[in-house]
Amino acid sequence: MAGGGFSKLPNGSVVVALMLPSPRAGGGRVRVLVHAANRARALTRLRNLGLRAVYLRGNTEPPTPDEVTAVLHHPDGLIWRTAPDDADELWHPIRALLQPARPV
Repeated sequence: MAGGGFSKLPNGSVVVALMLPSPRAGGGRVRVLVHAANRARALTRLRNLGLRAVYLRGNTEPPTPDEVTAVLHHPDGLIWRTAPDDADELWHPIRALLQPARPV
């Protein structure tokens, strides 16, 4: 899976960033950020939410300093937004991605 990476923080924890196919109808890709004690736990958090085929291969696109700040300030430590990044789009909690879309 292309488009992922991590940053190790001074306290020893990590922020993992991954580009994933959107689980919603209509496709597209999303950038997901996870804060965890280590890389394995970050991936386990995503797998426990039902995103089973999640792997981090390499460090080609680590999180930017702005992304690290965003995930550290979120209470769940797990956020997403559509990719490619739109500077005007805010970060969303992961539950907003995994819930079924509401009919209009």
